[in-house]
Amino acid sequence: MTRKTRAVIDQAALRHNLQVSRKAAPHAKQMAIIKAHAYGHGIIPIAQTLKDADAFGVAILEEAIALREAGVSKPIVLLEGISSFDDLNLVRGYQLDIVVHHESQLDILESVQDGQYKVWLKMDTGMHRLGFSSEQFPTAYQRLMNCASVTKPFQLMTHFANADDRNDDKTTFQINQFNTSLSNITDTESSHVCSLANSAGILGWPDSHAQWVRPGIMLYGVSPFVEGLGADFDLKPVMTLSAELISVNSFKKGESIGYGSSWQCPEDMAVGVVAIGYGDGYPRHAKSGTPVLVNGKRSQLVGRVSMDMVTVDLREHPDAKVGDIVTLWGEGLPVEEVATNADTIAYELLCSVTNRVKFDYINA
Repeated sequence: MTRKTRAVIDQAALRHNLQVSRKAAPHAKQMAIIKAHAYGHGIIPIAQTLKDADAFGVAILEEAIALREAGVSKPIVLLEGISSFDDLNLVRGYQLDIVVHHESQLDILESVQDGQYKVWLKMDTGMHRLGFSSEQFPTAYQRLMNCASVTKPFQLMTHFANADDRNDDKTTFQINQFNTSLSNITDTESSHVCSLANSAGILGWPDSHAQWVRPGIMLYGVSPFVEGLGADFDLKPVMTLSAELISVNSFKKGESIGYGSSWQCPEDMAVGVVAIGYGDGYPRHAKSGTPVLVNGKRSQLVGRVSMDMVTVDLREHPDAKVGDIVTLWGEGLPVEEVATNADTIAYELLCSVTNRVKFDYINA
């Protein structure tokens, strides 16, 4: 008998969430971020579903190549850019846009005369990860303007560090830093398009929308903010992770459940065993009390998560039986809530689902 551990991907919800982004930033083009296997949802089917996006953003060449070889023709932006001269042949062959964030990438582009490479020049306004500082930016800009291999005009971008916290004024500082730096470069406003806003920028910082926005986590139905849920912004969960009960057992008060005997039954009770564990991507550090749904009704984990199984409290589920469905997150149970109980973020949970889980795509 095959294991019924599966992730149902609701493509209608995905399309709806893209429209939420369009509604929030109606004058901006949409670069759908589908890096990291589309945040664990499957990069090819997600790109095919998001055919109304204006472009796609990925992190690495392998992701971009997979999209092109699957027939995706929309612009694809390589967010980490290139790392070697050899990368340029692939960029040209697969017709990719590249982000330029480091002097070594400028050197590579200046070393060639062939091709007209489409470029996004990145400014570091406070994230301090990738990009040219405001002091370095004018020089990098001028080098690209003088670079024969680069298509003009090229695009400009930055990335926010703290936009997930709407009470933090760093995002306002970053927006102002970006705009001030551009004002010091001749004629940029009339000849270049810009991108600042990630999901949090789209929903929380309208001054950041510019000509392009980059929805990422919001596409998958998750709030980009440190507080609240996706539903607060009319976002719908795209992934519902579920498994089945494979055992229902009765135990006496005081008996322990699972590795380490870390949880004891507070009374005589039924405990269910669910066919999912950290080998499937469910977080090992999810605590006892982490919510699950048994046949659509709330319950909770008891005991430690193991590689292939979790155990759940069935005191409020007297009719539960082997084969019943347990939802770990998704429809009816926000992934943000599970992440809080596992001391992590929803991004990590979604990206961690392994290939042991069967993916079903619905509402195509």
